[in-house]
Amino acid sequence: MLGSMTHASLNRPRIGIPWRTSEEGLASQRPWEGKNRHYALAVEKAGGEPVELALNDPGSLAALLPALDGFVLPGSPADVDPIEYGRRNSGLSAPPDAARDRTDRSILEHAFAFKKPVLAICFGCQILNVYLGGTLIQDLRTETGTQIAHRRKDQTPEPEEDPVHRVQFQAGSRLAELAGGLETAINSSHHQSIDQPGRQLRVTGRAPDGIIEGVEWVGDSNWVVGVQWHPERMVGDPLAERLFSDFLEAIRSSRAVQASNL
Repeated sequence: MLGSMTHASLNRPRIGIPWRTSEEGLASQRPWEGKNRHYALAVEKAGGEPVELALNDPGSLAALLPALDGFVLPGSPADVDPIEYGRRNSGLSAPPDAARDRTDRSILEHAFAFKKPVLAICFGCQILNVYLGGTLIQDLRTETGTQIAHRRKDQTPEPEEDPVHRVQFQAGSRLAELAGGLETAINSSHHQSIDQPGRQLRVTGRAPDGIIEGVEWVGDSNWVVGVQWHPERMVGDPLAERLFSDFLEAIRSSRAVQASNL
């Protein structure tokens, strides 16, 4: 149960999850309101303890990061400021959330420095890529002409549920292993995606139109995976559940190595 503190939960890996946006976080009356709840529930189901990270207190964030074992970077209705990847806003990017960008960058700096696993989802995948020097497509329909629906607004009339499309994985990749094959179906709720991959990010998943759907860090042994879809909302889906379980297992392995080096 979210927010409960038992003896067992004290031994669970602690997973930092930042607010999706500054406005949502400040408007919340209690932890895990709104869409962030999906991420917290997925982490908890996989055996972790979700820890909500505010965007409006950099000092407290810096003090808290060392006590966390891994991080989930969630989606967001905001977009990364194109200036951050050397482009101008062509009018296709949503306004950035400076506090969210700053928070995610602080998390990534810490995670890479101390080899703490990261699961980056949707916007999180995009800012991971930009953090590592990559670029983004500002609007898929406009810039690529794709006819695959990557968000509800791509369909007329707009449905209540996210569209679903296929994804192909690279043989030998972590995502292919977790999927149990080279292709599966995923949900989709984004209008931007990775253009040029960042440093030492291997592209391991693509939609049928070539849009990048999954990346994996190959710079060292740390578990860092970015996915463009929303596994936290695919309750009961085998790949979604294995993705969170593998993330938590990587954290446990990392903690065991660190403990043995003490």
